Amino acid sequence: MPSVCLYFQVHQPYRPKRYQFFSIGEDHDYFDDESNASILRKVAEKCYLPTNKKLLELIQEHNGKFRIAFSLSGTAIEQLEKWAPEVIESYKELVKTGCVEFLSETYYHSLAYLYSNDEFIRQVKLHKDKIKQLFGVSPTVFRNTELIYDNDLPVLLHDMGYKATVAEGVYWMIKDQDPNHVFAPVKQKDFKLLLRNYKLSDDIAFRFSDPHWHEYPIDAKKYAGWLAADKKAEVFNIFIDYETFGEHQWEHTGIFEFLSELPGEVLKHPTLEFHTPSEVAETHQPITTFHAQHITSWADTEKDLSAWRHNAMQYETLERIYELGPRIKKMQDPVLLQVWSKLQTCDHFY
Repeated sequence: MPSVCLYFQVHQPYRPKRYQFFSIGEDHDYFDDESNASILRKVAEKCYLPTNKKLLELIQEHNGKFRIAFSLSGTAIEQLEKWAPEVIESYKELVKTGCVEFLSETYYHSLAYLYSNDEFIRQVKLHKDKIKQLFGVSPTVFRNTELIYDNDLPVLLHDMGYKATVAEGVYWMIKDQDPNHVFAPVKQKDFKLLLRNYKLSDDIAFRFSDPHWHEYPIDAKKYAGWLAADKKAEVFNIFIDYETFGEHQWEHTGIFEFLSELPGEVLKHPTLEFHTPSEVAETHQPITTFHAQHITSWADTEKDLSAWRHNAMQYETLERIYELGPRIKKMQDPVLLQVWSKLQTCDHFY
């Protein structure tokens, strides 16, 4: 029976303030907390709070048959704790249902995997510890920052105790293979790889309110019908930014009505059921291996690293920030370490 696997990315960076050359050595505060607080509260009101409330209602309405997953960056969690703690409480209510799973990721939503295994492992452990502290659960499935993936990642994750990871289903790499299955990495055959169905995901995240889209308007019944019509699929990995609900797709587009009706429309089909990523990894076996010919991500149409490493300035700033790592850690200054960590967030290099 095909699994519908819905998971949402929740991330907020610490936005840097306008910093002048002559501030060097004088001003050690690099972030715009006024802007961070304002944006965080706005998104909480438009997206996080109403959508969490709706999801809780849907889980209860469907007696636990509606199941979902989240990936919350550490920087988002910190800001929620500081400026919108009621959102954290709403996530705790969702966890209590037993129908919500949290994924692991890098704490600072960084590109550490590309530059330093030690820093990558440090951030993943920080994130896992934070999720355990707040929600009482230990993630077993990993998603790297921006779904960055290569053939070596599963080997490292397996050694860290994870059983599966998520990657982008880049169509020119899977070619004639169907992304709606579980795959095995080429270098770690006893590991599960869940490929995001970018088309089904982007139909909601980007095309939902586009009047020029040939499928516009879309509703939950039509969307569920697309899933049910695929008789060969074993899993539909639908992974989108959580801000799709109320922020990227505004309330007047009907996005909340779509979300409200989706579980019921999916469950009307006896061949479909909802599963979390760890449940998918447990219940489905790989059909074949997936070979990433180069590093992939879910960014833009290129699906590679060009969003962050396209020009000389991007390359140099990334090299510089990670070159500082050993020196900063040697100083054993927790405040300095945290500042350096926040500056690694990939949004700054995009």
